[in-house]
Amino acid sequence: MTNIVVVYHSGYGHTQRMAQAVAEGAGAQLLAIDADGNLPEGGWDALAAAQAIIMGSPTYMGGVSWQFKKFADASSKAWFTQAWKDKLFAGFTNSASMNGDKGATLTYLFTLAMQHGGLWVSQGLMPSNARSAQRNDLNYLGSYAGAMAQSPSDAGAADMAVGDLDTARAFGRRVAQVSGRLST
Repeated sequence: MTNIVVVYHSGYGHTQRMAQAVAEGAGAQLLAIDADGNLPEGGWDALAAAQAIIMGSPTYMGGVSWQFKKFADASSKAWFTQAWKDKLFAGFTNSASMNGDKGATLTYLFTLAMQHGGLWVSQGLMPSNARSAQRNDLNYLGSYAGAMAQSPSDAGAADMAVGDLDTARAFGRRVAQVSGRLST
């Protein structure tokens, strides 16, 4: 078993629900960034000990939330010493629109991982893009870079698409499998 941490910020509960599904799939520890952009006590130590870090943020205005950005900026201390070099990284996001510029958020997470000298784990799922595809199919949103979810702006976290949450669980399992292969 590998040590995986899911570090995320959630503004309205949707990204938290997605983080929980990713963590369930990966057998990972959840590490929430609070409303002020801070980690809980022991958070930096958990990230230092992790073999894999899965990052999650809602997509707000084409990028990560300011709270996640504050965390990312604070990670420069680990960057300076290359403390996270060669760790596995992966990312996920949620927004209200089908596209919602989620790709820009995943690119930001990827870039942060590359700055830390990390190794990125992709979604690893083919998209559900045939005519027969249904909204609750795995990877309905067709992401390769990481997991994506779409939650209507007038729907609560309890109303998230089952397929998006199943995709998040599958994504977590993939990160755990890759991490397990590399830790042997």
